[in-house]
Amino acid sequence: MSKGVLMVNLGSPDSTDPKDVKRYLGEFLMDERVIDVPYWARTLLVKGIILNTRPKKSAEAYQKIWWEEGSPLIVLSERLQEGIDDNTSVPIALAMRYGTPNIKQGLQALHDQGVDEVLLFPLYPQFAMATTETILVLAEELRNEHFPDMKFTTVPPFYNHPDYIRTLGNSIAETLKDVDYEHLLFSYHGVPERHIRKSDVTKSHCKIDGSCCQTPSTAHQFCYRHQCFETTRLTAEYLGLKPNTYSVSFQSRLGFDPWLKPYTDRTIERFGKQGMKKLAIVTPAFVSDCLETLEEIAMEGEEIFHEVGGKEFKVVPCLNDRDEWVKVLSRWIDEWAHQTPVEA
Repeated sequence: MSKGVLMVNLGSPDSTDPKDVKRYLGEFLMDERVIDVPYWARTLLVKGIILNTRPKKSAEAYQKIWWEEGSPLIVLSERLQEGIDDNTSVPIALAMRYGTPNIKQGLQALHDQGVDEVLLFPLYPQFAMATTETILVLAEELRNEHFPDMKFTTVPPFYNHPDYIRTLGNSIAETLKDVDYEHLLFSYHGVPERHIRKSDVTKSHCKIDGSCCQTPSTAHQFCYRHQCFETTRLTAEYLGLKPNTYSVSFQSRLGFDPWLKPYTDRTIERFGKQGMKKLAIVTPAFVSDCLETLEEIAMEGEEIFHEVGGKEFKVVPCLNDRDEWVKVLSRWIDEWAHQTPVEA
């Protein structure tokens, strides 16, 4: 069989035009694994309310971070793909779960090169319904409908893989080498609490309290919250961080349902009000810088911190196309291509 890799990231509007943003948001928010309510309720919420109010505001946010080459997330993903392509022996295609290039186009590009065994590579360290799961479900639907002779293998969540922890740790250490900071905040993308419970294969373990994420369970295989805390614990251990000098928060909540806490914006505000003057922040749920890191954290987060008395606010870039990261992913792919297990 001929092997190839499909790397999949979140996606981006084609431009900062509100029409393109509206189309992108519509595809994203109508996904039943993003807003997991009955179709009629999701349609009412998304098409009846959100898409009539949010695209203009989101377009303005994208305009703040847009590059000459296009969307930062797309450009950085393409650079990562090119770097891996130069370091591996198998075809590499890139797709986005929402927007373009889409997953069907990515699979078609591999199919056209004679590939019939595909390594699906969701570019998310931690598993979540709204990220990894939705990619795998759609890819399987497309395979059944358009590429029935293709075989899929999936890269598992790599939140605790030693190579990932080392690369993340090194990127933090390098960025903060000459930075005097009081606290390092690990900010992860938030999800509704009900997503954690829905992903609980035991149907009883996830209480979202102070202990369930630290108590061993098969539920952790699909528990986004546990995996975020574990990424933080392992990275702090790698960096030798002292207790109380780092913490976890969750950003980008939507709507009024309970989402994972503590919330990043309120945490930043609380730190400033408590007298903290120098804060550093890293976003390990993302491997590519995007709207949520470049605008929500690096711009809005810094503004919040300064408004409540904070002075210095340092954001650690995502791994992006960092040379060490390119080499790690290239090695994982070559190991798969030569039948060596990828798992941690």
